Amino acid sequence: MPVLAACLSLLTLGAASAQTSQLPVTAEQRRVADQVASAGVPLSELATDAPDQHVVVAGDTLWDISKLFLKTPWRWPELWGMNRDQIRNPHLIYPGQVLILVKVDGRARLQFGQRVGGDAAGDAIKLKPQMRISALDVSPIPNIPLNLIQPFLRDTAVFDTDRLATAPRIVATQEGHVVLGKGDLAYARGDFGDATDFRVFRTSRPLRDPSTGEILGYEAPYLGTADLIRPGEDRKTADGKTEIVPATLRVKLAKQEIGIGDRLAPAPQHTLERYVPHAPDAPLAGQIVSIYGDGLNAGQNQIVSLNRGARDGVERGHVFALWRSGIATVDTTGDRAVPIRLPDERHGVLFVFQVHERVSYALIISVREPVKAGDRFTQP
Repeated sequence: MPVLAACLSLLTLGAASAQTSQLPVTAEQRRVADQVASAGVPLSELATDAPDQHVVVAGDTLWDISKLFLKTPWRWPELWGMNRDQIRNPHLIYPGQVLILVKVDGRARLQFGQRVGGDAAGDAIKLKPQMRISALDVSPIPNIPLNLIQPFLRDTAVFDTDRLATAPRIVATQEGHVVLGKGDLAYARGDFGDATDFRVFRTSRPLRDPSTGEILGYEAPYLGTADLIRPGEDRKTADGKTEIVPATLRVKLAKQEIGIGDRLAPAPQHTLERYVPHAPDAPLAGQIVSIYGDGLNAGQNQIVSLNRGARDGVERGHVFALWRSGIATVDTTGDRAVPIRLPDERHGVLFVFQVHERVSYALIISVREPVKAGDRFTQP
């Protein structure tokens, strides 16, 4: 019985683990895994300092583990495919499991187990099956550090159309307050539908393609949250006139100043997905639209918007290479000075985690130079 199967027989009990086991594995990932499952990975594809074994610990991600063993961490399907019999679901790798790198005839495979011999150089590694008893609330490791993107998923909104222009708006504040904070009352008008929990945004700004000028979407700065505590109404006065009474909301969270004119959108139910790094199936290239936040340049672990989305074939989990444009200079080595432009240089990696119809958002996983709007990206 494969080691992982024994472990998973205990770990997949309960609804949470059952849902995890159904997380998607794309056809391309399965193809790559099948391709290497029979023979393993060439030793040339391993990282130069790949360890003989690694014990999965809390805080590990698939990206981290891939970096330990492979030169290119987004190529985790090869890591999974090294031993397809045991690693049937890459979403079910848990803290405490031991990953052992087995090298035979110029190829490498990963196996789960426990090293019980083979300490001498050239000795084979023997695997001893073991069963790990774990509490049912133990979670499988994520694919990337979710703490880096969780605030973005919770706090931002991107719309394909300028929906906030017609969304409910704050029209008055409690006792004439200029700025609203936590616990203050706000009065708003508009169509609230059946929602009672709202996010508060400033007026949205268009995201434009750096090359064509096309509006790809509308990004709205997040201000906080508010609860609807009393709906508005139109009521008749004693003289028969109609009196407009706005809805009443209480500010639950204020990350920035909230005031008159700010817009309300129903708070969505977010579920943090386990994003699986993989390269696009076909050539894909584009440009950085903007740096999320107020900065002009971005570095590692910052978020950027891309001018490609679902209509272009972008998927959650896609990995792209970042390129720095070659600088213009002059060749002075000849009889006369000749203007030249140096080649573009690849200098970073992007990881897509949010996809809209015409725009998507990516985390900068690694980078050597500052990233700015207009920089280009390609498939890795």
